[in-house]
Amino acid sequence: MKIGFIGTELKEGKVKFNDKNLNALEKKDKPKKVTPFFAEFIQDKSDLHEELAQVDAIIIPEDNLLDLLILDIEKVEIRLERAENEAEKKLLQTALEKLEDEIPLCDAGFSPEDEALILSAAPFSLKPVIRISGDEDSDNLIEQVLDKTGHMFFYTTGPSESHAWLVKKGSDIITCAAKIHSDLARGFIKGDVVGFEEYLECHNFNECKSKGIARVVDRDYIVQANEIIEIRFNV
Repeated sequence: MKIGFIGTELKEGKVKFNDKNLNALEKKDKPKKVTPFFAEFIQDKSDLHEELAQVDAIIIPEDNLLDLLILDIEKVEIRLERAENEAEKKLLQTALEKLEDEIPLCDAGFSPEDEALILSAAPFSLKPVIRISGDEDSDNLIEQVLDKTGHMFFYTTGPSESHAWLVKKGSDIITCAAKIHSDLARGFIKGDVVGFEEYLECHNFNECKSKGIARVVDRDYIVQANEIIEIRFNV
């Protein structure tokens, strides 16, 4: 995940997220390998703001918010001049009014369908915007970004590896299986799922199964935040 920032003294580069759940799994399972989540922080430096176009979310101090919104006002005004469809014109006019009221487009309450139309103007603030009031550490900022972008972690763990996997909230187990490896999704048979706290109370995943704590789920199962999963597959 790429996180852009403006007007604040953050360090550029990849930052390892201090995942308390993954730390607990490492302590419990003592795996040979641990794979945490890394976020990449990117500073907006160019006059063309090319950096902002490639990020998944934007961090900005509250006092600098208008700097970002002015960029979007210019973009929306240009698109509004070129728009020929009346529905698009009306929508862009509403977007312009929100920006002039100092409301980032991501917080303006547009439907996904409307957002898709507004994207024609390529505004920056349609991306999740995280407003900060002071200096905050990277982990806290990553947590805010994950929350704002609707992401969550699920985990795979055992003696060989403990791994944190990032997916959108509401992802089904096939999506999660594909995140691990495409073969797992392609040859999916069943999934075994255990809640995080329940897993910590067992010696290992097999004990979760033998005690009936692990649930066997089908391909339409929606994975919940922090669950531990195993995939049964055949390719």
